[in-house]
Amino acid sequence: MRLSVAERREELLRAAVEQIEARGVAAVRIADVASALGVSNALVLYHFATKEKLVAAAFTHAAEGDLDRLRRILGRRTTALRRLRAAVRWYAPTGQAKGWRLWIEGWAAALREPALQEVTRNLDRRWKAAIAEVIAEGVAADEFRCPDPAGTALHLTALLDGLAVQLTSYPGAVSRARAQEWVDETLARELGLEREALTASAR
Repeated sequence: MRLSVAERREELLRAAVEQIEARGVAAVRIADVASALGVSNALVLYHFATKEKLVAAAFTHAAEGDLDRLRRILGRRTTALRRLRAAVRWYAPTGQAKGWRLWIEGWAAALREPALQEVTRNLDRRWKAAIAEVIAEGVAADEFRCPDPAGTALHLTALLDGLAVQLTSYPGAVSRARAQEWVDETLARELGLEREALTASAR
């Protein structure tokens, strides 16, 4: 079956993400993506022109997928506390979010690639804005206390990203169970809740 331009682009981006996760940004080649799909290098270059543009587009693709998932979680018809806890649990390195190896690769490569830096910065900015918004909703509904939703969103993001590095780059440095305990404890403290109240919100 002949793919449309959009379908082919989507297929190439998925393959690029997989190859970056497997090989790393520095080592991945146009030929690796082409070979994974059984297509020519020329076809990949027709859609993306350079490896740099392919890599930036692949990270954008992965970022938008994660942000779509976050929007679905935060859009549920339930309390702000339940939505917030679900989002944090999903995003945490102990949850079902993005392949953290991919994003650690992206952060490292972004130090040298301005286009990739903008992709990772945009993802970070939009994630924190969404979390701050649902925290503000919870405060307005008197579900919990938080004098600085934006600050709490930053604190949570820093904790989750740091734990992702520990769990992904240094296996055995911290257990998944302990990492989840720290996430729950931090979230409860930031919201002025007992941890038991936070846990009960998931039931």
